[in-house]
Amino acid sequence: MTSTQTDDIALTAAGPGRWTTLAGTQWRNPGGGLWGGYAIGLCIRVLEAEPEAVGEALSLTLTYAAGLPAGALDIRTRRLRQGGSIGVWEVEVLPAGSEQVGVHAIVTLARRPNTPDFAFAAMPAAPDPETLPSPVWGGGSEHYGAAAFERRSLEGFPPQAGGDSRSLAWVRSRRGPLDKALLGMITDNSAPRVFYALGPTVMTTTLSLTAYLHATVDEIAAVGDDFILVECEGRVGGGGASDERSSYWRRDGKLLATSEQLAWYRPMARTAPE
Repeated sequence: MTSTQTDDIALTAAGPGRWTTLAGTQWRNPGGGLWGGYAIGLCIRVLEAEPEAVGEALSLTLTYAAGLPAGALDIRTRRLRQGGSIGVWEVEVLPAGSEQVGVHAIVTLARRPNTPDFAFAAMPAAPDPETLPSPVWGGGSEHYGAAAFERRSLEGFPPQAGGDSRSLAWVRSRRGPLDKALLGMITDNSAPRVFYALGPTVMTTTLSLTAYLHATVDEIAAVGDDFILVECEGRVGGGGASDERSSYWRRDGKLLATSEQLAWYRPMARTAPE
């Protein structure tokens, strides 16, 4: 058995396509389950450690089948296909000793060739993050990745029910220089868009999230410890499901990643007065 340590995710090899890790309580949400962004980072990290994986993470789609508790986790990896440039892998994350899959991911890895660049999207105008206040969190309020990332909001936070779902914020890592796994985690760092429509009267959880990591390892490494700009908006909700989409920009205007998310929501249970 071998072990690899990268920031807060320590992986131990337990056999071909089998890994274990210990998810600390700092990755929990207020409800007790692990923050969804942790699973994104874990899936990227385990394939970075997988000896048969080739290339870097280009896209991943996670299905959150069941809540994962903090503590010991088992991870299963399986190569579905390997071509000359593109490989496709399956990753499953389970509570240790269980057969109940908590998170299922399909991850596309790629050898990134040198090709001409082009861009149609433009980074929104935003003041420098240094001109914005850094939020002060009460001890129990650091969740949804707040312990891992510093967030300085320009607009749309905290969420309020109204006619606009857009939010804009500068975000940077508290865990060291930005890399693929940390960028993946940031794709689940924004408040659920249903709160912008209905306010804090609903319970919500992510069903699936797809992240497209457009930037190469070197382009992400150029961010270092700096902020990136996160633009997020929702489009529609109904029948218990709502969506959101986000873009992630380097300070110089380079689009690093985009994401799409589908969430489930329902009215919060009301306690009858005694």
